[in-house]
Amino acid sequence: MPWGGFGRMGYLRTVDEQTVPTAGMTISVRTRRDVVIVDPERFLASARAAYRDLHPEAGEESAAENVRDVYDAVHILLDRFGRLAADAPETSSRCGHGGPRPGQRVLDRPDGLSPAGELQRIVVEDQMPLQDYGCFLPEDPFALPPDSQV
Repeated sequence: MPWGGFGRMGYLRTVDEQTVPTAGMTISVRTRRDVVIVDPERFLASARAAYRDLHPEAGEESAAENVRDVYDAVHILLDRFGRLAADAPETSSRCGHGGPRPGQRVLDRPDGLSPAGELQRIVVEDQMPLQDYGCFLPEDPFALPPDSQV
């Protein structure tokens, strides 16, 4: 199957493939956004500032207590901005042709992060949407269906 190339955010699609929408079809978008921490101090400072934005009553000490590690920082940044390195231009997240060279990092961002690629994959073969699993999600909710065509 010939490849249509990368779309706006890097999803793959075959040239000769057409999928007609049907009632009940589940459309799933799987996204991967990578960043590299280039300055841990700026990274944590940025997350603590985001914490204070979300909790205006919180002081420096409270922010430091609540943002202590990578997971705390990532959750706070996602809560505040919806994504890591949210202000990064789309071209800096592109993978492959037209994107930054492998290993090339952005060192001067105030958040201490270097955007390192973004891909999206559209999947229409999922048997059930996540909502229908209720409290019991599948073991790997990001796994592709076994009969996935791409």
